[in-house]
Amino acid sequence: LHAATEYNSISFYVDGDTVSGFHYELIEAFARDKGLQVQVSPVMSFNQRLEGLANGTYDVVAYGIPATSELKDSLLLTSPIILSKQVLVQRKVGENDSLAIRSQLDLAGKTLNVVKGSPSILRIQNLGNEIGDTIYIKEIDKYGSEQLISMVAHGDIDYAVCDESIARAAADSIPQIDINTAISFTQFYSWAVSKQSPALLDSLNTWLDKFQKEKEYQKIYKKYYDKE
Repeated sequence: LHAATEYNSISFYVDGDTVSGFHYELIEAFARDKGLQVQVSPVMSFNQRLEGLANGTYDVVAYGIPATSELKDSLLLTSPIILSKQVLVQRKVGENDSLAIRSQLDLAGKTLNVVKGSPSILRIQNLGNEIGDTIYIKEIDKYGSEQLISMVAHGDIDYAVCDESIARAAADSIPQIDINTAISFTQFYSWAVSKQSPALLDSLNTWLDKFQKEKEYQKIYKKYYDKE
C-alpha cells in the first residue's frame, strides 16, 4: 500500500530512527490489520499528492483533507477522521499595529501565503467574496505548513494560512505567533483515494468505523491532538 502524507509534527515526522505522526500511525495500524506492507511518502505539495493519486503512484492520501464539495467531485473521501479548521498565522503585534488582523474583514487587500494547491485557497477566495474585497493569495511550492509558520515568525512573510492542529503544535514552541483568527469554520477532514478505488475506500471506511471506537485509536489521537 502506497500512501502520501505531509511532513509535519502532527502527520508524519522522523525523530532519530523513529517515525511518528498521527496519520502515519493510523495508516500503519490499517496496514497491520489488513496484513499489508505500507510505504509512506512525505510529499509537501498538496497538488503533487493528488497527482500521485491520479496516476497511481499512491493508493491513498493519508492526510487531513477538508471534505469540500469541490474535492468530492474528483476524489473519494473516507469517513471523517478529525475535526479541524484553517487559521491565520501572524506575528503577535500591538492592537493598533497596521499588520494586526483582528477579524476576517481586516484581510481586505492583504496577501496570504499558502501551500501550493491547498484546499484553503478556495475558502480564502470565498472569504474575499463574503467581505466584498480582494484577498491576495500567494501559493508556495517548496514548503509545507510548518515552514510557512517559521517564515511568519522570522518576519520573512506576514501571513500564512494552515490547519489549526499544525498551527497549535507550532505555537507551543514559537510563542511569537498569533493563531487566533479563524479562516474557515470547523469541518471534517478525511483521507482520499482515487475514484478508481471504491473497494479500497470501502475497506478503509469499514476499518475506520471500527478502529475509532477502540482504545488504541484513543491513545494515538490523544498523543497528537490532546497534548494539554
